[in-house]
Amino acid sequence: MKTIIQKPIFDIFSKKEKAAKKGTEPKPKIIIDYREKNSLVASHLINLGFEIEFKELKIGDYAVKDTIIERKTVQDFISSMINGRLLKQLEELKQFENKLLIIEGLSKQEIYSDENTGINANALRGFLLSIVLKHKIPIIFTKDSEDTAKFIDVLSRKKAKDVKLNAGKKMLNKKEQMQFIIEGFPGIGPKSSKELLKKFSTIQNIINAPKEDLEKILGKRAENFIEIISRRF
Repeated sequence: MKTIIQKPIFDIFSKKEKAAKKGTEPKPKIIIDYREKNSLVASHLINLGFEIEFKELKIGDYAVKDTIIERKTVQDFISSMINGRLLKQLEELKQFENKLLIIEGLSKQEIYSDENTGINANALRGFLLSIVLKHKIPIIFTKDSEDTAKFIDVLSRKKAKDVKLNAGKKMLNKKEQMQFIIEGFPGIGPKSSKELLKKFSTIQNIINAPKEDLEKILGKRAENFIEIISRRF
């Protein structure tokens, strides 16, 4: 009697079924700071199939697995750079191993335009370089909110553990608090604020200083500084 050896059947259907199951794996939940509710990024993420949760994030705007993201529109980036708030946020981001700064809206506003920002283009480039080189925080430029959501989508596919959200706001020491206040004035950066504090010792002395003494450090910016501290509410 002749024995017939049957070759194993290649089960293409089981592989397709496995692939389908793999494709329907749920995407990771994205934690979004509640102050981002007015941003269109959240709605784009929902359209991409993400589950999102709004809650208060002490640091950053988005938590994606093990990465914290600070999102700024071009205008917000410029204003927070001028008033010194961005420097504080960068220091806080450094508590995390993985962090990103997203600057959104390059298709709508020219970031290097002196007319739009009031800041010299090379000074702005220098500040961007300091974020990357000094603070070690990568920067991503996106066209709009949809582009931002797509970057977050790609990031979510990277293998990583969930981020721990128990990092706290960085407490500034007394000297840093004084410097932070002086850097809040338009046009006064870290270098100028340190020079002012070294020369005049206290914030009160800086405010009461003669214009001629302020001009030695601030130059033409002294006039704007005096106008602000003398302005009525």
